[in-house]
Amino acid sequence: MVAVGATGGPPPLSGGYGAYNPLPERMPAPSTAFLDPDGRPIKLDAYRGSLVLLNVWATWCAPCVKELPSLDRLQAALGSDRFRVVLVSVDRKGLEVAAPFLKRVGVSHLRTAADPKSELARALGAAGLPTSILLDRDGRIIGKMLGDAEWDSPSAKALILHYLNKPEET
Repeated sequence: MVAVGATGGPPPLSGGYGAYNPLPERMPAPSTAFLDPDGRPIKLDAYRGSLVLLNVWATWCAPCVKELPSLDRLQAALGSDRFRVVLVSVDRKGLEVAAPFLKRVGVSHLRTAADPKSELARALGAAGLPTSILLDRDGRIIGKMLGDAEWDSPSAKALILHYLNKPEET
């Protein structure tokens, strides 16, 4: 197991967050537009400069709802201009249902974006829900994970800190 915040060696690949799959080679994130939390069109390149944990979810997805509190706690613990959790709902009614849902379930450190036609989800290759994708500061996909996770577990935080404290690769 890599120590929390370590920069040498590989990232921790298992633990409370499930089975993270790093990509052998970083690939650019798609330039597909979706809606930001205020309903304006946005693309993933708007988040460049920050390490991003992108979580594709839906209000009707039980595993998604199960992991929302841990994503909220991860944002509260590590969120900054260097790292952010970005939620993207694929609910067909978009922000109309997803934003109030977060409040109802007690998520207070995150807002959600929306992808009501699942265009971004398809472009990202999200094979199911929830899907979490880690993007480096240059907007490249580092790795993916399908299924719910305990994102505020020590091993998940170690994964995030590994990439936060590691010099960027080209």
